[in-house]
Amino acid sequence: MKLSLTLTYSGNPVDAAAQIADLEKAGLDRVWLAEAYSFDAPTLLGYLAAKTETVEIAAGILNIYSRTPGLLAMTAAGLDNVSGGRAVLGLGASGPQVIEGFHGVPYDKPIARTSEIIDIVRMALRREPLQSDGLVKLPLTKEHGAVTGLGKPLKLLNRDVRPDIPIFLAALGVKNVELAAEKADGWLPILFVPEKAKGVWGDALAAGNARRDASLQPLQVSAGGMCAIGEGPDTKALLDFARPHVALYVGGMGARGKNFYNTLVTNYGFEAEAKKIQDLYLDGKKDEAAAAVPQELLEMVNLVGPASYVEERIAAFREAGVTDLQIVPAAEDPVALVSQMKELIG
Repeated sequence: MKLSLTLTYSGNPVDAAAQIADLEKAGLDRVWLAEAYSFDAPTLLGYLAAKTETVEIAAGILNIYSRTPGLLAMTAAGLDNVSGGRAVLGLGASGPQVIEGFHGVPYDKPIARTSEIIDIVRMALRREPLQSDGLVKLPLTKEHGAVTGLGKPLKLLNRDVRPDIPIFLAALGVKNVELAAEKADGWLPILFVPEKAKGVWGDALAAGNARRDASLQPLQVSAGGMCAIGEGPDTKALLDFARPHVALYVGGMGARGKNFYNTLVTNYGFEAEAKKIQDLYLDGKKDEAAAAVPQELLEMVNLVGPASYVEERIAAFREAGVTDLQIVPAAEDPVALVSQMKELIG
């Protein structure tokens, strides 16, 4: 099991990135950087590549709408080059609020589009001429909107490209998780409850794995949550810091009936709680929404408590198939926490 960390920041991300070199020395295997509608991830990932030596540099995630498949492949190849073969490409559909609201692109056919883009990115990384006749047309012809009709199949110019840069897919819905198990190198679920994962996603993972190409390695799974190790109520109280984050996703990431995270928590068995969180959040009562997040859910999603308890949570995530344990350190000394977690992971 690898140990990874999601780089979080407020204000200047360069300040947050400064500690990654120390975390790398403590044993951190991979750093994930989200994008949403903040600073773009590739710029910061390139900066991280220059500041580190061994840690994997992972985009978690780049959406599949605002960049062409060719640009996604160019970005992955460029990051892999400047990091010396340490790039990981995380992809996902994001959501209509970001895609249509911030990027001005129609949020259509996310699963079919994701499937095509994975194929095209791999085609590009193998330095094959890009050709596609699905939702993405390559080359683009006049029949499908080209102005000149002069496009021809092109391949990536650079030769020193690792053809098997890992592609992780952020997925929660059944069909999207099925696609991840079929085509991606790794799967990025959020708000992952290891004890309930099989009941929610077991059939989808099995269906996707049944169609998985034999040339692909077994599916990696990257999941986890807030992490703090300590005795007594003060440590457990740190879980309250996760409440606004969970409330944001369950309550505010999407409209009623179109919120993937709300559906997930409902599928975990917290239907009434999920509805209450969403109602409060969309009514502008964010603090009340955070307070309504079930303690049980917080306990299962995160790794907070005495070392023996955290070790039990690690075992639960491992048993659920997690190969890359993601943590968000809630500690005064994140370097010491990473070092301790590496020992517990074994």
